[in-house]
Amino acid sequence: MKRFIGIVALAIIVSLAGQNASAQNVKFGHINKNEFIQALPEFDSATVKLEKFRKELENAIELMSVELNNKNATYVKESKTYTELVRQAKEQELSDMSRRMQEFQTNAQQQFQDKQAEFFQPVVTKAEKAIKDVGKENGFVYVFDTMQGSLLYFDETKSTNIMALAKAKLGLK
Repeated sequence: MKRFIGIVALAIIVSLAGQNASAQNVKFGHINKNEFIQALPEFDSATVKLEKFRKELENAIELMSVELNNKNATYVKESKTYTELVRQAKEQELSDMSRRMQEFQTNAQQQFQDKQAEFFQPVVTKAEKAIKDVGKENGFVYVFDTMQGSLLYFDETKSTNIMALAKAKLGLK
């Protein structure tokens, strides 16, 4: 909704500016920011790091699950031979293990999100800086992100795709 309001406000400003400065050459640019970010080598590096972290968390959860399942199977198999006190202790142990596993999963999800931000924020920041620099250096008044849902229409003959300029700015092919 903010983007829509921003685009509407931009259209109004441009139309008013166009009336007052019709002789000026206003330059617009566009780029698919996600595509640009994914073209950065740091994106691949961050993806590999995040995948490694995800696998570590999955392995830990799998080990906990196997241990819980084994203890539960043993309990089911031998529960008839337990005294009431031993049965209660085993049930409490299983309940505690299950609770710890759920807590670990919740914490793992939060840690995954934190690592995702930690690994990808520098990549996003680098891309945004390159886009801003290209915009300033090439005299663009506005640079739009053409990512799906961000921009409903633009006239490609009046807007420059700055993907090649941004990649060149960072020395990418």
